Amino acid sequence: MASHRPLPDWNALARLGDDELPLLDIALLIARDEYPGLDAAAYAAQLAAWAETLRLRVDAAADLPTRLTEVNRYLFEELGFAGNTNDYDDPRNSYLNEVVDRKLGIPISLALVQMEVTRRLGLPLQGVSFPGHFLVRLPVDDGILVLDPFNKGRPVSAEELRVRAVPHLGGQAPDDGMLLKILAPASNRVMLVRMLRNLKGLYRDRGDWERVARCADRLLKLAPDLAEAWRDRGLAYLELGHVRGAREDLGRYLQLLPEAEDADAVREALVMLAGQPARLN
Repeated sequence: MASHRPLPDWNALARLGDDELPLLDIALLIARDEYPGLDAAAYAAQLAAWAETLRLRVDAAADLPTRLTEVNRYLFEELGFAGNTNDYDDPRNSYLNEVVDRKLGIPISLALVQMEVTRRLGLPLQGVSFPGHFLVRLPVDDGILVLDPFNKGRPVSAEELRVRAVPHLGGQAPDDGMLLKILAPASNRVMLVRMLRNLKGLYRDRGDWERVARCADRLLKLAPDLAEAWRDRGLAYLELGHVRGAREDLGRYLQLLPEAEDADAVREALVMLAGQPARLN
C-alpha cells in the first residue's frame, strides 16, 4: 500500500512567497500530473534515507567544501546520478520520480536532488538559474563555490562561467559585477517555473498540446502574471479546438504584453477565432 504524503493544492501556490513554496513537494506535484499513482512519501523518504547515510559518513566538523565533496562522491559516483547526455530531451529527465528511479536527469532536476539531500545535512546549497544550464552554489568564507550537477557536481571556475555566459549575453563576456548578478541564488519559485518551462518546451516541440496546456496551466498557478504562459496555453487550446479558452488566454496575453514581438500574430489568431463558435472546454 502506498504511504501518504499530502501535497500542496495547486490553487494555493500563488499566495505563497517565493521561498515559502515547498520545493520538493511541488516537484512531486508536477510529477504526479504525469504519474497519477505516484507515492510522494516514498520519494521523500528515499531522499531522507540518502541524507541519513551521508550524515553517518560526513564529519560535521569538516569545512563545507570537504563535506560537499563527500556528498557529491556519494550521489554521483556511488549512487550513480548522472546527466542524461544520450537523451537530454526525454521528459522523464524533468520528473523527480523518474530522476530518482533512473538516476538520470538534466541540470535542474539533478540540482534539486542535490539540494534536497544537502538541506537535510545543514549545508546551505542554493540553486543558480544560470543561462542555458542550471547550476548550484555554496557560500564559503571567501566567496561562493559554483558546482555543476549535470557533470557530477564538479566545481566551475569564474573563467569557465564567463565563457558559458557569452552566447546568452549577445557575445559579450560578463564582468565581475554582472557575473555575480547572474550567480544570485534562485528562489524556489524561479526553480519551479524553470522546470515547468523546460517541460512545456519539450512538449511543444513534440506537438503534444494537451501537455503544453497542462504545463502552461501549472505555470499560471505559480505565477499568474506570466505572460508567456497565457500565450502558450491559449495557443495549445487553439490547436486542441478549445475556442473559448484560446480567446480568453490570448486576450489576456495581449493585455499583459500589448507591445510583444508576436503581438500582431496573436491578434491575427484572435481575429480568426472571432469567427468560430465557442465550445465547452
